[in-house]
Amino acid sequence: MLKRRKIVPGGPPGLLTLSPEASQKPPIITLIEYGPDKLEERQVVGCDELLPRLNNELVTWINIDGLGDLTVLRTLGARFNLHPLALEDVLDTGQRPKVEQYADYLFIVLQMLYFDAEEEIGAEQVSMFLGKSFLITLQEEGEFDVFEPVRARIRSAKGRIRKAGADYLAYALVDSIIDHYYPVLESIGTEIDKIEDEVIGNPLIRPVGSLHGHKRTLMQIRRMVWPLRDVANLLLHEEPGLIRPETKIFLRDCYDHSVQLMDLVESYRDVLSGLTEVHISSIGLRTNEIMRVLTVISSVFIPLTFIAGVYGMNFAHMPELAKPWGYPACLLLMFCIAIGQIIYFKKRHWL
Repeated sequence: MLKRRKIVPGGPPGLLTLSPEASQKPPIITLIEYGPDKLEERQVVGCDELLPRLNNELVTWINIDGLGDLTVLRTLGARFNLHPLALEDVLDTGQRPKVEQYADYLFIVLQMLYFDAEEEIGAEQVSMFLGKSFLITLQEEGEFDVFEPVRARIRSAKGRIRKAGADYLAYALVDSIIDHYYPVLESIGTEIDKIEDEVIGNPLIRPVGSLHGHKRTLMQIRRMVWPLRDVANLLLHEEPGLIRPETKIFLRDCYDHSVQLMDLVESYRDVLSGLTEVHISSIGLRTNEIMRVLTVISSVFIPLTFIAGVYGMNFAHMPELAKPWGYPACLLLMFCIAIGQIIYFKKRHWL
């Protein structure tokens, strides 16, 4: 789910370089500008078409899907005075969620979870630059982003989003990212419940692969969720004044949700650890039960083997060998001994 970061050690800070994966995805730029009574939404081609259309009197949301064009990043960096180190972090996907404060804007990095077309869990980095009246979001792909509910609220003018500023838009996007962690974790919880029923109902199954897979997924999600609390906390206490007090009230909800997500992740990890121990204990108990049955069977055959060994010596003067009832009497004796042992073992609860 998480991507390995390919970093060239010793490179100069702020150097913008494309990874082989990013170079194959040219950016798709979407511009949304809105106010209480006005909305403009369009897709533009290149920054030459984008920048002249910006209206400083409206809230400007520039969304870029794909990181395959360095010219776009350099042009936006020059237009909005974005620091080269922040732009470098945009290209260096796999960043830890964080908030960095600059003089005129905030740089926010989050990891977004979603279900792809095959209903598999996917993740990608979302970078945000929040200014007084603008918000720039940059995504690795954008095909499966979780921002469509926010776009729908902007188009329908529902709620307070059209009346609020860029800070409220940033909150809405952060909240949407955090909220979409819940369906992913719920799907993992459903799978864990199925494994739990199988482990308890049938101790002979081998769920080690599933348990390890879910543990690995939760470990990766934990790396995304754990810093979310710091992100929400820093947004609540940011100093440049880009986030208004009325928006910070809503950010408290993001902080609460991040804590709940962390609790869910930790509880699922504890359940998986418990299931692993239950599985190992079940295997041990099953093995002990099998060994007990085999031991009882061996104990039953020990005296029978002794009698068969005695009468198998074939000495000439063994009186029972010459009797016509010797063979059936020996079999009857062996049968009675075996039945007697079984009754004794059952009374002692060994069977």
